[in-house]
Amino acid sequence: MADQKEELSRLREQIDGIDEQVLSLLNQRARCAQQVGRIKHGQHIYRPEREAQVLRRIQALNPGPLGSESVAFLFREVMSACLSLEQPLTIAFLGPLGSFSEAAAVKHFGHAARLQPQGSIDDVFREVEAGHSDYAVVPVENSTGGAVGRSMDLLLSSPLEACGEVLLRVHQHLLSRCTELSEVKKVYSHAQSLSQCHEWLNRMLPGAERIPVDSNSLAAQKAAAEPGTAAIAGQSAGERYELAALAQNIEDEPNNTTRFLVLGQHDAGPSGSGDKTSLVMSAPNRTGALHTLLAPLSEAGVSLTRLESRPARHTLWEYVFYADVQGHRLEEPVKSALKSLEERAGFLKVLGSYPQAIL
Repeated sequence: MADQKEELSRLREQIDGIDEQVLSLLNQRARCAQQVGRIKHGQHIYRPEREAQVLRRIQALNPGPLGSESVAFLFREVMSACLSLEQPLTIAFLGPLGSFSEAAAVKHFGHAARLQPQGSIDDVFREVEAGHSDYAVVPVENSTGGAVGRSMDLLLSSPLEACGEVLLRVHQHLLSRCTELSEVKKVYSHAQSLSQCHEWLNRMLPGAERIPVDSNSLAAQKAAAEPGTAAIAGQSAGERYELAALAQNIEDEPNNTTRFLVLGQHDAGPSGSGDKTSLVMSAPNRTGALHTLLAPLSEAGVSLTRLESRPARHTLWEYVFYADVQGHRLEEPVKSALKSLEERAGFLKVLGSYPQAIL
C-alpha cells in the first residue's frame, strides 16, 4: 500500500507538471493567434481550409493513446477559444437549444462560438444573409431519411456559400414525462426524425398520433408541456427540458448520420487535400439531358460523390440536379470540368468548395 501511494503521488506530481506546460503552451498559442488576427484585420478571421489543415496534421501526428476523434475535438476547442479572443463567431442554427443542429454547430465551431437558435430553416438562412450571424449550420441530408427538402430549395436561391460540412451521428430517443409507453398518445418530432424511427414507431406505438414540428428540440418543449405526449429527440434535448428517456436509440438504422453544411458569405480556399465542391445544375428537358450534365465531369476525371434531383419549382416537370464532386473549384480537374459544364448546362450554380468533414 505504501508503495502504491508513493507511485500515485509521483504520477500526480508528473501530471501537475505536464498541466503547467500545457497551460503555458496554450497561452503561447493564443498570443500567436492574436498576432495573426491583427495582421488579418478587416479580413475573414475564420478560414475553414486552415482549420482543416491543422486538424489533419494533428491527427496524422497523433501517436495515441488518445484517438483521432478525441484529438480533433480537443484541438478544435483550442482553436475556437483562440479565435474568440479576437472576435467570437456567431452561428445560426435550427433551434430551440438542444437540437441536433446545435450539436453540429458546436462540433464544428467549438464551445466558444456564440450560438443563435432560429425558429425555422428559412430564419437560419435569413440571419446570415442579413449579417446578423457570421455562419449558418443547416441539415442537408440524412443517411436514412434522405434530403432535407427545405434546405435544398433555399440553397438554390440563397447568395450564401458552403464553406464546410459536419457529419453527426444521430441517436434518437423517445422522451417524455410519461412513465409507460402505454400512456403516450402523441409523438412530436421533426419529419426527418419521424421517418428515421418509422419502423420502431410501427412496432411499439402503432396507435400514437405522429405530429411533425419544425425541430426536435421544439418537440421536446411540447412534450414537456403536454401530458400524454412524447418527443423523438436527442439526449441533450431531454436534459434541457427535463424529460426521461422511455426508450433509447430507436432509430431504424444503427449508423444513422446527418450531414450539415456550414454556410457563410464566402466559401473556403483549397486545403491541399480532401476538398469537396457542391453545385446545382439543370439542362433542357430532352433526351440525354442528364448525360449532358455529367459528361464534363467524366471527361475531366472528376469523381461524383452525390447526385440528387429536385423539382425546379418555376416550371412544371423541370428538374434541377444537386451534385457533390471531389476536389476544389479553383484547382484542376474540377476547374476545367466546371468551365465545360457552364457551356453545356442550361443553369449552373456553384454552392461552394470546402474541406470534407473531419470525424
